[in-house]
Amino acid sequence: MPPEHIVPAAAAQQASNGHRQNGAPRIEASTGTTADPGADTHVNGTPAAVPPVVTRADARSGDDVEAGIVALWRSYGESHDQSQRDRLVLHYAPLVKYVAGRVGTGLPAHVDVADLIQSGIFGLVDAIEKFEPERGLKFETYAMQRIRGAILDDLRSQDWVPRSVRSRARDVERALERLGAKLQRTPTDRELAAELKIGLAELRELYGQLQLTSVVALDELIAPNKGGSSLAESLPDDAAEDPVASLVDQDSRRQLADAIAQLAERDRVVVTLYYFENLTLAEIGKVLGVTESRVCQLHTRAVLRLRTKLNEQSEA
Repeated sequence: MPPEHIVPAAAAQQASNGHRQNGAPRIEASTGTTADPGADTHVNGTPAAVPPVVTRADARSGDDVEAGIVALWRSYGESHDQSQRDRLVLHYAPLVKYVAGRVGTGLPAHVDVADLIQSGIFGLVDAIEKFEPERGLKFETYAMQRIRGAILDDLRSQDWVPRSVRSRARDVERALERLGAKLQRTPTDRELAAELKIGLAELRELYGQLQLTSVVALDELIAPNKGGSSLAESLPDDAAEDPVASLVDQDSRRQLADAIAQLAERDRVVVTLYYFENLTLAEIGKVLGVTESRVCQLHTRAVLRLRTKLNEQSEA
C-alpha cells in the first residue's frame, strides 16, 4: 500500500480539528481530498464528531494480479527458486480441484476425490517446472492436461485389471447401448456377439473377465447408501430359506393333504404306507392281506385320483 494512503491516528485527530501540519493542507483519510482549513468543525456550537479513520485494504485489480503473476513467472524462469514455485502452485491450485472433480464424475463411489487432488498436485508441480512462458501459450490449458494425465496415471497404477480388459468392457457397453436403441429391448448374447463380431463362446469368456472389474469397497457393504440400507443387505443368502418357495411348498402340502383325505380308505392306506412310512409294495400287501400286484394296482389308481383332484384345485 502506498504510504500516502496511511494516516496515523494522531495525525488524523489533528486533521479532524482543522489544524495544519507544517503548513500543508490536511488529507482526508477516507477520500484523499484536500479539506478547507477554514471549515467549521462545530455544528450549532457543538463540536462535530470525529470521523473514523479508514485504512484502504490492498484492493488490486485483475490487471494488477495478472501483472504480478507475469512478473513471478519471469522471476521463477530466471532463478527457479522453490519458494516462487510454491507461490505459483498456490495460485493455480483451484485448477487441480476443478480437474479432479471432472475426472471423478465417471469413477466409482469408493474413489476419493481427495486422492485425485493429491495426484493432481504432482501434475501441477510438474507443469510449472516444465512450462516455458516465452512460447506465448496459456498456462491454464497446458496445466489442465498435465493434471489430468497425472490423475489418470495414478489411477491406472492402482488398477489390477489389464487395460485391454477395460477397453473390451467399454466396447461391450457401447454395443449394448447401440443394440438396445436399435431393438428397443435387451439384446441376447448371440445378438451381442454378432455386433462385436466374435463367437458366442468368446463372449462368455469375456463375461468371466469382466467380472473382475466389478469391485465394491468394503465400507460400502456396511455403510448405508442413499436409500437407507447397506449393500450387504441386498446380497442373497444361499443358506437362508426362500420365503416364496416355503409358501408354495406349504400350499402344495395343504392341497395334497386335502386330496388324500378325499380318497377311499384302502387307497389312502396305500399312499400313506408307501410315501410316508416308506414300505415296499410287498410289505404293504402283507399289511392289507393282498398280493403285491394288487397293491400296485391300488397305488396306480390312488395316484391317478390324486392327480385329478390336484388339477381340479389348481384350475379352481
